[in-house]
Amino acid sequence: MAILVTPETKILIQGITGEFGARHTRLSLDYGTKVAAGVTPGKGGQFFEHAGQKVPIFNSVADAARPPAPRSPRSSCRPPFAADAILECVDANLDLAVAITEGIPIRDMVRVKRAMGGRQTRLVGPNCPGIVTPGTGEGSKGGCRIGIAPGYIHKKGHVGVVSRSGTLTYEAVYQLTVKNIGQTTCVGIGGDPVNGTSHLDVIKLFNDDPERTASS
Repeated sequence: MAILVTPETKILIQGITGEFGARHTRLSLDYGTKVAAGVTPGKGGQFFEHAGQKVPIFNSVADAARPPAPRSPRSSCRPPFAADAILECVDANLDLAVAITEGIPIRDMVRVKRAMGGRQTRLVGPNCPGIVTPGTGEGSKGGCRIGIAPGYIHKKGHVGVVSRSGTLTYEAVYQLTVKNIGQTTCVGIGGDPVNGTSHLDVIKLFNDDPERTASS
């Protein structure tokens, strides 16, 4: 079992052709994540290619979200554009948005939170390392990696991890793995004052999963 994402989750990546977005797209593809689409305005119709895999690029989330579509995007946009990138996901009625961008103005995030009221999209972040649901392959490959967390430190198991700090998330996961304690899903919620998902929100999701013990 897993929360938020599973190894079968298909994702899209906003900012896929930027240096930062491209680097972490390659790492996610190497991990086995099902990257179904990318979004970069003005580059629709092109492809992101890596290790024999071709990811179609769209001009907008709305274009990428037409069926059959990924349901979970990750935003690696620059701070001035990140709030609007999140709202693109909300307008497209996606299930989940993961915003790893640091430095989004608080005023922008207040606007985002108000706009998300009553909508189906769940936001994780901003300023977070993202979400990893480990796979069963070597180095936990075959799972779903959304964000910037190093996939290889994870191990498939029955412990859920949630943390505000990115580096402390990695440390907690690594210490569990070296003790042969695997994880089902690891969630970094980010430390910004206005974020989308809280510790309590994630713990409630863990609590509803009968195969998980939560560690915070």
